[in-house]
Amino acid sequence: MSHLKTDNPIALQALLSETLFLPKEKEEAMVSSVGNIKDDASGKEAEEFIYQGDKSTGVLFILRYPDFPYFSPQAQDAFVKTLGALNLSFENVAVVNLANSHNPNDFKRIMQFFQPTKITLLGVEPISLKLPEIAHNSYMKGRVATVFNTFSFEEMFADMQKKRLFWNEFKVFIGT
Repeated sequence: MSHLKTDNPIALQALLSETLFLPKEKEEAMVSSVGNIKDDASGKEAEEFIYQGDKSTGVLFILRYPDFPYFSPQAQDAFVKTLGALNLSFENVAVVNLANSHNPNDFKRIMQFFQPTKITLLGVEPISLKLPEIAHNSYMKGRVATVFNTFSFEEMFADMQKKRLFWNEFKVFIGT
């Protein structure tokens, strides 16, 4: 059996069930002056965030699922159907999971990296990103982006009223 060598957090998360810690010296050596992680295999710098989709469209979904790289299987199915109903797909939105230890939980860095115009918080409390309080299924317009705060898909699965409220407001938010 060959020895696998990787520092990719997604690969490690898939392969291991234990929590891993890097010695502080190695962690500091991996982080460059601009905050990107060096990819030892290619010598190139990896992106500051691990995300899925296309960040150039300006549509960003922020979630915090500690047990999955992005969504639970049921939530991913609901997410894909929701996007499809609005003529969107994983290919034309960006999804970032803040539970991934590689991803900074810093709204300013999120804004700088993704440069979004529409942000949907799926079960992520605005206060955790140092944003003002935003009621569920409502949005706040900023100078650059509009932030829509809603429930996680698991919360919507458990309460049809939450799902209905989300859908009615989300259609308006994406359409604007």
